[in-house]
Amino acid sequence: MYRHFFKRFLDILLSGCALIVLSPVLLIVAVLVRTKLGSPVIFCQERPGKDEKIFKMYKFRSMTDARDENGELLPDEVRLTKFGRALRSTSLDELPELWNIFKGDMSIVGPRPLLVKYLPRYNEEQHHRHDVMPGLTGWAQVNGRNALSWEDKFRLDVWYSEHVSFLLDVKVILLTVKCVLHHEGINGANSATMEEFRGVMEETIN
Repeated sequence: MYRHFFKRFLDILLSGCALIVLSPVLLIVAVLVRTKLGSPVIFCQERPGKDEKIFKMYKFRSMTDARDENGELLPDEVRLTKFGRALRSTSLDELPELWNIFKGDMSIVGPRPLLVKYLPRYNEEQHHRHDVMPGLTGWAQVNGRNALSWEDKFRLDVWYSEHVSFLLDVKVILLTVKCVLHHEGINGANSATMEEFRGVMEETIN
């Protein structure tokens, strides 16, 4: 009952209340992003949701559009400003995803929605991370976030999809607060953001 009914009910209730209560914060962050990073204020990108159905996910912009002489975007670590790092470290850039949750694209808790181009790179087990709604936070996020390897992250995502429960979601939410307060696992091991997922094809060949 929780997985198929109450979870969605709580998502609507909590995200709706959060959008109202946090509206002043959303407005302030939007003004700061517009002032420091320019337009657009909201970063919109297609992501795969439950059953790999594509939706548009919203976040506050945290990078500039700086490009090289050939018109190519500069690396993430160059475009990610001090202000952008502050947004990410406090997870304020994720607040617009509350709207995704309210309208049914996402859940409060679930595997994080990743890039559409990663879908063909998953092995059979990793595809099961899409058996549930993607989340604002998830089991992988409270167990290492971007400091985890892709394999560990997907293993945790699949485990969550097989063990969804009210108590587990409460635990994830409480641990998320702890992670945000301590700024844990924000960056990847070798970059300002998580390195690109290349797939596991090479491992399966060996």
